[in-house]
Amino acid sequence: MGLLERKTAWEKEWQKLKRQEERFLKKHAQKKDTFLNQTLEGKIPDKLQDTLDAAFIKAFGIVFQKGTGVIEKTYRKEKREKNYKVREYAADVQEDRRTLRAFSRNAQGTGSVNLLLSGVSGVGLGVLGIGVPDIALLTAMMLKSIYEIALSYGYDYESEEERYFILLLLQGAVSYGQRAETINRDADGFIRDQTLPEHYDQKEQIRETAALFSRELLYLKFLQGIPVVGAVGGAYNTVYMKRVTEYANLKYKRRFLSGRAELSI
Repeated sequence: MGLLERKTAWEKEWQKLKRQEERFLKKHAQKKDTFLNQTLEGKIPDKLQDTLDAAFIKAFGIVFQKGTGVIEKTYRKEKREKNYKVREYAADVQEDRRTLRAFSRNAQGTGSVNLLLSGVSGVGLGVLGIGVPDIALLTAMMLKSIYEIALSYGYDYESEEERYFILLLLQGAVSYGQRAETINRDADGFIRDQTLPEHYDQKEQIRETAALFSRELLYLKFLQGIPVVGAVGGAYNTVYMKRVTEYANLKYKRRFLSGRAELSI
């Protein structure tokens, strides 16, 4: 297959990706006030927001410092790395749309499994009236999903730079409007430059990420803390897992396709 044909396959996937990114940002251009939030407004304890902030900060910190090895025990990292190399070889030999799409299909497959697991655990804990403690499990599941997506596209996740990128993906998944646009540009900037921002502070970025999630999940985690009816709040874990995995897949695919373009120059 000639160079022109390979570029055509890449260009088609690139254009498809850009449309998917535009749809994602358009879908989250404005935060909608749900019936559930309206119903629970005024019933939330004053200190719950601070409690959720602290819980997310602690969860991110623990996973980054000590939990990555534990998460890796839930999937076979070496096998995923070998599978990526097989797909990479196929793409090098014949870069058509089928071989390029194999990377995203693999990433989407891992995301679907994690989506199901997060829903089951969220509903189960909700039935028991366990809300705030579920944050540690939800955080671990989100990071597990991103780690597996990263491996599907040939990227590791241990370095400071990768964790910056991962936190950006988490922020972008639960942001709206101008903030979402800004975070998306920051993610694209990292894909282009592969460097940390000047004066970067991981602890501060973790705090920013935790604040976004705690505000987004405030009403749901309050509801999840009520036995039996908390199953409704726990079920929403799947909504946010889907957003995280969808956005992570889009940005890692962009990174992957950008890398393939550089190789062809």
